[in-house]
Amino acid sequence: MPQFVPSRISLVTLGVADVEAATAFYSALGWTPSSASVPGVVTFFATDGGQLALFGLDALAADAGVEPGRASTAVALALNCDTAEQVDAAAEAWQAAGGTVVKAPADASEFEGRSAYLADSDGHLWEVAWNPGFPIGADGRPTLP
Repeated sequence: MPQFVPSRISLVTLGVADVEAATAFYSALGWTPSSASVPGVVTFFATDGGQLALFGLDALAADAGVEPGRASTAVALALNCDTAEQVDAAAEAWQAAGGTVVKAPADASEFEGRSAYLADSDGHLWEVAWNPGFPIGADGRPTLP
């Protein structure tokens, strides 16, 4: 059977309660909104991996033709760092921007490295990790073995 679906993640869209408030949160982390953003409607952030979009929760549900939901533990986004120290710094910056440290930075038990779980202003989970087995490539993405 021929493969016709490319294996890539191009864009992650988070449904948020307030696009402007969520934009302020990610901007406080030092992320720069794209000029393709529409204030109060959708904000795009270019990242070293796929792109991130913030879209109103109700508007996202309507676009998909489903009932609105809330952030949950069914999905966690990940941000891989170059060093263990960057995990700690990211957690501090996250909290200063108004996010929540769900699991404080600690040496990882599942792999050699360091990780933390953080929640953004809408409760979306992010794992921030340093894993020396997945070094960050020139493109800003982790290199898998």
